[in-house]
Amino acid sequence: MFCLGARQLRGFPLRGSPGRLLYVCGREGEENPPSRAETRWKDRAETVIIGGGCVGVSLAYHLAKAGMKDVVLLEKSELTAGSTWHAAGLTTYFHPGINLKKIHYDSIKLYEKLEEETGQVVGFHQPGSIRIATTPVRVDEFKYQMTRTGWHATEQYIIEPEKIQEMFPLLNMNKILAGLYNPGDGHIDPYSLTMALAAGARKYGALLKYPAPVTSLKPKSDGTWDVETPQGSMRANRIVNAAGFWAREVGKMIGLEHPLIPVQHQYVVTSTIPEVKALKRELPVLRDLEGSYYLRQERDGLLFGPYESQEKMEVQDSWVTNGVPPGFGKELFESDLDRIMEHVEAAMEMVPVLKKADIINIVNGPITYSPDILPMVGPHQGVRNYWVAIGFGYGIIHAGGVGKYLSDWILHGEPPFDLIELDPNRYGKWTTTQYTEAKARESYGFNNIVGYPKEERFAGRPTQRVSGLYKTLESKCSMGFHAGWEQPHWFYQPGQDTGYRPSFRRTNWFDPVGSEYKQVMQRVGVIDLSPFGKFNIKGQDSIRLLDHLFANVIPKVGFTNISHMLTPKGQVYAELTVSHLSPGEFLLITGSGSELHDLRWIEEEAVKGGYDVEIKNITDELGVLGVAGPHARKVLQKLTSEDLSDDVFKFLQTKSLKVSNIPVTAIRISYTGELGWELYHRREDSAALYDVIMNAGQEEGIDNFGTYAMNALRLEKAFRAWGSEMNCDTNPLEAGLGYFIKLNKPADFIGKQALKQIKAKGLKRRLVCLTLATDDVDPEGNESIWYGGKGLVFQVVGNTTSGSYSYSIQKSLAFAYVPVELSKVGQQVEVELLGKNYSATVIQEPLVLTEPIRNQLQKKGGKDKI
Repeated sequence: MFCLGARQLRGFPLRGSPGRLLYVCGREGEENPPSRAETRWKDRAETVIIGGGCVGVSLAYHLAKAGMKDVVLLEKSELTAGSTWHAAGLTTYFHPGINLKKIHYDSIKLYEKLEEETGQVVGFHQPGSIRIATTPVRVDEFKYQMTRTGWHATEQYIIEPEKIQEMFPLLNMNKILAGLYNPGDGHIDPYSLTMALAAGARKYGALLKYPAPVTSLKPKSDGTWDVETPQGSMRANRIVNAAGFWAREVGKMIGLEHPLIPVQHQYVVTSTIPEVKALKRELPVLRDLEGSYYLRQERDGLLFGPYESQEKMEVQDSWVTNGVPPGFGKELFESDLDRIMEHVEAAMEMVPVLKKADIINIVNGPITYSPDILPMVGPHQGVRNYWVAIGFGYGIIHAGGVGKYLSDWILHGEPPFDLIELDPNRYGKWTTTQYTEAKARESYGFNNIVGYPKEERFAGRPTQRVSGLYKTLESKCSMGFHAGWEQPHWFYQPGQDTGYRPSFRRTNWFDPVGSEYKQVMQRVGVIDLSPFGKFNIKGQDSIRLLDHLFANVIPKVGFTNISHMLTPKGQVYAELTVSHLSPGEFLLITGSGSELHDLRWIEEEAVKGGYDVEIKNITDELGVLGVAGPHARKVLQKLTSEDLSDDVFKFLQTKSLKVSNIPVTAIRISYTGELGWELYHRREDSAALYDVIMNAGQEEGIDNFGTYAMNALRLEKAFRAWGSEMNCDTNPLEAGLGYFIKLNKPADFIGKQALKQIKAKGLKRRLVCLTLATDDVDPEGNESIWYGGKGLVFQVVGNTTSGSYSYSIQKSLAFAYVPVELSKVGQQVEVELLGKNYSATVIQEPLVLTEPIRNQLQKKGGKDKI
């Protein structure tokens, strides 16, 4: 057993004990005292950063280095106070997401050169890291992650037990099946890192002022801010909240409730272990995923930190209700070894030398969690020139990359790449304190669970944001979580397995989704689309604003089109459905996850251009039902006096009408590609509208369908999805969206000039549709595409963006980006799925023609042409 009596040895900090972690753990950089705080003061600043942890200081460093003048950082006490100073300092290239890998990559590449650049020791160790698999499903997860890494710059390998033992000879190998190895991973001293970033920031001209607590933030009519401190007031063009676990307090100054909560995280440091001291090279960082802990070498001993279950972990909820205690900065909580004992025992079983080790410290400090464990990074909707970089549960590995990311965004007016998963606007009024705490507990406890595709997490659900159909449908289907809403993913079939059964292979939803697919293709189906983001825009400048925002033309009154907002560099910032309801009044529809992301962009451009418009977010006011399938017209016609015939109610037309005396805005459009309407109505009318439609469709065999079936249907029709086929990493030409981009329209829409240049230079890659014959696994998106031929080395040449099983041809279907020279119909490539490469063929898209096209062809030449 651990010699627990050693807990009373030197430097063990208890609640209220001040002192840097350097004293606690004896890390590198202890000899570097804090740089003297600035005595200067500025009355004006381009950017004021609030918070002197590693994230805030990194942003100051990057902005100043990029040439921004008048960068000021205000810290309430001293640099690293809060969570930075006591962090374990782990650094890794790995992330289960896609673009966060780039953040990790940029951080590590910065840390590698920072000491040389600034002259400050940073204590960076890069012995690599190994994630341990002790179950077959964990091996599948490693294979799943390998294909998602192949098209990135990060090195990553699956290694055999023999190699693991060679690299980490102190392991008990009895249960180990495989390892996921990242060369270049390691750990860094957080204090020294922050001081080096601070030295760099000062070198390039930034002012770091502390102690300088911000006492008030006052927005001005021109978008600037008055930032008040005891030392005086400062006018700023923008402010960035990087205040760590004080971020809630900063947000409250301007009426915002940031969904953040401090949690207690403990790690244990041992004294010298003879077997560790005898090693000739530093051990790689170990992550025992089933034991739910990390472990690394700390000098001649070991440091390990567990993530206990949500039932046992401690949330510092008193700080949410009462605020952070005054003066709290470099203090810790009292340790609680009993809370983490099961993880201690798991670590001792995996690394037996721990049984004889003495504990010299147990560090128990606060870190800040958002509901989904990811930080909140970027400009905040509804408040001009207010940015955030908050909610970092893993601030050390994120600091360098996020500093660069935000700096590029601030300086160039658009994000350098897509990171919507970090958008602070993914949360809204539905994100209550109770929800935040429930999700933070779940996220902390789930730190090391298996990361399945189509993952759902259930704590804190449902929120107040449920559609009028929730009670009607909740027992009939598997719900998915979409920006606070509950939406049916798939519906249970009699006699079949129900519930949530995650898997890397086809699972219990596969056959029911096939039934729903046939329902829409052969009869008629109903889907709840209420989570859509919905905006009403009107006013004398509404047409001018939308013409400036969108690359498509503005639809005529009574009609709808698909339009895209582009960034200044010509990337796809958003895709929306635009309906012209009455002269100068528009209904804009976007995906649930893009609601406030898109609204912020629209509002910002409206203010910047001085447009006289009224913009209203009506997402929570309206429900939406989709009715689709060959019998959709027949069913709906029973319920309305409006003529729904093809000649009178045309494709992409919109009309206000009544369905069984319920007022709706009906748009003839369906993401399924089949005959269909979307019916926008008052949210309180959803249940009644659903009931009358279902009753009217009994003769036609009407039934429900969910988003999984809709995804399979849209892929067969070659409909792109924002966030998959297009985002801020893609331009609309390579995404095959040229039909919607009107470069010859008179308005100089955002991104127009950049897109002309892209077109003139020619494309390097193109989105294609692939079919592939697999066994029991289907592409999800972000898998590696391999090719070798005509003198080329067999290598990764692209990536899938989304995928599904095609129930019409009974093969897998995927969208993928490949080099232009590999984009011709008939081209053969390979798609990597769970460690195996499957042959894939580029096909002529769409696989299945849409209903309007089939209709046109039938009118022109009969069934032979279809």
